[in-house]
Amino acid sequence: MPELRICALYPDVMNIYADRGNLLMLERRCAWREIACSVTAAGIGDAIDPDGHDLFYLGGGQDRDQRLCALDLVQTKREALHAAAARGAIVLGVCGGYQLLGHRYCIGTTHSGTGEHIPGLGLVDLETVRSDGPRLIGDVAIEVQLDDEPGKPSRILVGFENHGGRTHLGAGERPLGRVLKGHGNTGSSGAEGVRRDNVIGTYLHGPLLPKNAWFADWLIARATGIDELEPLDDTLEDAAHAEARRAANVAI
Repeated sequence: MPELRICALYPDVMNIYADRGNLLMLERRCAWREIACSVTAAGIGDAIDPDGHDLFYLGGGQDRDQRLCALDLVQTKREALHAAAARGAIVLGVCGGYQLLGHRYCIGTTHSGTGEHIPGLGLVDLETVRSDGPRLIGDVAIEVQLDDEPGKPSRILVGFENHGGRTHLGAGERPLGRVLKGHGNTGSSGAEGVRRDNVIGTYLHGPLLPKNAWFADWLIARATGIDELEPLDDTLEDAAHAEARRAANVAI
């Protein structure tokens, strides 16, 4: 029987944006297909096995919790997560978790200016800078192309964003998607999120996966190596996606 092994990083503190809903979505969609699914929590001070999980999930948290988790990530989990990503495991960061995938989160006026720098994992080349401007809040929709084969259609991811940081990608990084509605990484770049192979970060929450069942299935298939998942009755899931698209004023 195929199995999806999930490691939830700091689920007790990095969970302010309905992050448990994302884990439940993965669990349920596996169960309905008779795919074994296990979720292991890794908290402060816990070592992780880079070969023991297929998907690592890091949700969002308040600045205080983000500081605490960032220090632990660097001290106890960084090498293992780099090893996991190198072998092809999925690492998914949402909101604050997305910011921690990069080099640092700067609470200052410039990239290199004075202020507090919260360290990141360095799995992708990006830096987040706290802005003095307004928070980027609202319904958001992005166009994504997750399959690299020519001719594959793009898809729409929808969610909600609420972040004061502006995330700047390095020159060699590609965004997860193109902003159709909302602010995205900086409010002006037209880009949202980041994707390097199986390392994915995004500001979309609310939560992300229950509004985008197709993306949950993509993650399951990618993590387990299943070529084609058994179809499900997604009447309710499609309705949730459609409502989120209406809220973002993006045509269905």
